[in-house]
Amino acid sequence: MQPVRRTSLIAQVTDQLRAEIVAGRWPTGSRIPTEPELAELTGTGRNTVREAVQALVHAGMLERRQGSGTYVITTSDLGGTLGKYFAAAHERDILELRQALDVTAAALAARRRDDTDIATLRDLLARRNLLWSPVEGAADTTAAVAADLALHRAIVAASHNEVYLEFYDSLLPAIEQTILRHPVAAENSYEPEHDQLVQAVIDGDSERAATAARRFLTELLAHRT
Repeated sequence: MQPVRRTSLIAQVTDQLRAEIVAGRWPTGSRIPTEPELAELTGTGRNTVREAVQALVHAGMLERRQGSGTYVITTSDLGGTLGKYFAAAHERDILELRQALDVTAAALAARRRDDTDIATLRDLLARRNLLWSPVEGAADTTAAVAADLALHRAIVAASHNEVYLEFYDSLLPAIEQTILRHPVAAENSYEPEHDQLVQAVIDGDSERAATAARRFLTELLAHRT
């Protein structure tokens, strides 16, 4: 005979929700189903679902946003722990960490990017530059920052290194905060630097991609610390 496992219903639902996130069915940045929807999907009560979701909020995998819903902020418990640590870090420390991550990721992306990556990078670069340099009026800060983050994440994704991408995802909220501490406007766009970086990745020139990433982040660090 095997020992009886006394796993609570809440723990079982928590494990199911975690599995959906880890498997990528609810990707980072996406909103998960509502509590009534989750209750129906799991065949459990709303209180059970609420406790399971809260457990993943405490683990740092989910984030509740008032009036909007609950969103995936990382695909692992470790990523959530790192995200909480990065949230309290100094801006200089985050930028210095990005120097190491982004430069290496850019070089790897230039060597490993495929046709899908190239198309994605072109689309995201065009969107980013448009939002950071509006023809009329002030920039839409939320959309502009999101576009910038999406572009840099896409470069890391093009490296096809899952560990790198997981770590970078845990850093994204902290990167977002460093951007939001400064005006989002055309004069802070660094559009030529982003153009050069993406083109080097598309061209498959790893040395030029690494140099472009290093130059951009060195300049960013010099102006913000």
